[in-house]
Amino acid sequence: MIGAYIIGAVFAVIGMIVGQVLQSKFKKYSHLALRNGMSGKEIAEKMLRDNGINDVQVVSVRGQLTDHYNPLNKTVNLSEAVYSQRSAAAAAVAAHECGHAVQHATAYRWLMLRSRLVPVVSFSSKIVQWVILGGILLINSFPQLLLGGIILFGMVTLFSIITLPVEYNASSRALAWMQTRNVVTSQEYEGAKDSLKWAARTYLVAALGAIASLLYYLMIYMGRRD
Repeated sequence: MIGAYIIGAVFAVIGMIVGQVLQSKFKKYSHLALRNGMSGKEIAEKMLRDNGINDVQVVSVRGQLTDHYNPLNKTVNLSEAVYSQRSAAAAAVAAHECGHAVQHATAYRWLMLRSRLVPVVSFSSKIVQWVILGGILLINSFPQLLLGGIILFGMVTLFSIITLPVEYNASSRALAWMQTRNVVTSQEYEGAKDSLKWAARTYLVAALGAIASLLYYLMIYMGRRD
């Protein structure tokens, strides 16, 4: 189990570094004002309209980096700063979240698959740590418990992996829309692209960390079986 903590610590440090770079990028591009003067809210509403989506509402939510798309009530939720800010960073975030709305409207297969996994992953993530701990302690007398924990953690890992194409695709949709609709200048576009690149890397680090931990648990299970 110590190995799992080491793996977790390594990827936690990497994630923290990526997160700090991401914050510095957003801070930098928050000072890059949009020449068109549009706010994050206006950017989001325009992208939705341009994609023929009329049943999604753009709302403001409290907090920082709390931006998300909610498919249940069809809302693009933008943090207070992004909602009112008129910068390349705000445009990137707003358009990215609208990218998820477009995915939902077009039944993007990876988003649909991730949505179906939510109930299972929500349950698995609550108990998996205790099941794996118990499985390691009882590996010689009850190895099936660790196997059950590995299956549960495998679902969490699968969710992290499926999240990657969902997030990268949302960013690709956002950037393509900004470029084809001439919503931003070339400098603003590069700022938005750089911001979304680092945002996507946070999901990549999380997925790699989950894969590494899953392989570690599998090694324990296979090693102790022999």
